[in-house]
Amino acid sequence: MSGKLPPKDDALEALDFIINVLREHEKDLDKLVNELGKIVEKLGGVGELDGRIQNIEKRLTGIQTEVAKLISYLSASPRTTHPASPPTLATKTAPQGQKPIIEISGTLIRLRCNQWEDFQGLARQAQTISFTYKEAENKVQVDALKNNQIITYIGESPRHTLLLKTWLSKQLEVPEDKILEGTLTTG
Repeated sequence: MSGKLPPKDDALEALDFIINVLREHEKDLDKLVNELGKIVEKLGGVGELDGRIQNIEKRLTGIQTEVAKLISYLSASPRTTHPASPPTLATKTAPQGQKPIIEISGTLIRLRCNQWEDFQGLARQAQTISFTYKEAENKVQVDALKNNQIITYIGESPRHTLLLKTWLSKQLEVPEDKILEGTLTTG
């Protein structure tokens, strides 16, 4: 190189070219910053939605707890009845060798439990228990009669009904002769 400086026009053109390229990059960077801002806002919205879902889950848990307390209260409290039709429990004498027939008059309350633990707590030491095994669905329906309540659970079960009867007897502290395969219904 000879040490000669480029003419002023060439230098100004090169400088203009560099400035224009930098301006284009600035515009591209502005677009990217705006897009990034939009993405951050959307992610903030997802975080808000997640917070709302967690809040709903907490409220549902609270409601489940309250329902469990209500069920416990209802199963433990003495039954109030209408004076016109007080519930009565009568045992008819059955012929020799047959089980007595239990009759209940008055209002029955039907409770349906979705969790076995709830059913187990409510049905413990029931007067009578019935069960139905639905082999096609691999489900069992267990109904327990206790204190003018029919408490029901429907869920997965063991395969053999004799095994189920023994298991129910141990789980619910009810003698096997008070457990029958079938359903308890109200009239």
